[in-house]
Amino acid sequence: MTRTPGTPPGASPGASPHRESEPALADAQRTHWQQTYRAHPAMYGEQPSAPAEHAARAFAAADAHQVLELGAGHGRDALHFARSGFRVLAADFSPTGLDQLRSAAAEQGLAERVRTVVHDVREPLPLPDASVDAVFAHMLLCMALSTQEIEALVAEVRRVLRPGGSLVYTVRHSGDAHYGAGTGHGDDIWEHGGFAVHFFPRELVDRLAEGWHLTEVHPFEEGELPRRLWRITQETPR
Repeated sequence: MTRTPGTPPGASPGASPHRESEPALADAQRTHWQQTYRAHPAMYGEQPSAPAEHAARAFAAADAHQVLELGAGHGRDALHFARSGFRVLAADFSPTGLDQLRSAAAEQGLAERVRTVVHDVREPLPLPDASVDAVFAHMLLCMALSTQEIEALVAEVRRVLRPGGSLVYTVRHSGDAHYGAGTGHGDDIWEHGGFAVHFFPRELVDRLAEGWHLTEVHPFEEGELPRRLWRITQETPR
């Protein structure tokens, strides 16, 4: 799949504006997350994120039954969806995180409602067209992905969603305190403490919603910095 992101801010003269995310950076991020989950099991705690609580209510109101979570990690949000009555497919590129998710699901009696798949979102989603009701991704789209890889992923999400299906995702944006600081990798990607983040400008949110029904761009804060994010909700046409 050919992917051509927009010109990276701050790119050096002569740098190509059309490139995929750096393979070395992507591989380093996978390793970093694996090590982080091993060193800090259930690092985000057992309680669901506020965006997941919102998404569960929105998905229930839309009469969704199947939820695909991208970047599920150790599963605090996937387990919340399962407890809320949804059937969940949890995807992440960290086998360690998903091992922790499966163990927690078994302990909570939710194993029959939760399936997992190790998946790198730079590749096509391993699902048929129009096969899921809803998709959730908390800070997955703002990982070390190029703009074009993000666009390709959202196109894949649209492919697997049924007509009228909902996508709820969150991203750190260019108003965040860490934007423009740390190690820059181009294409609005900045690295802090080993974690690389693609900070979103509002124009990227709008571009990703082209051909969808954009219902909400909700600003919120999370964590001690605090991190500044948007919670975006959009639906496929019916």
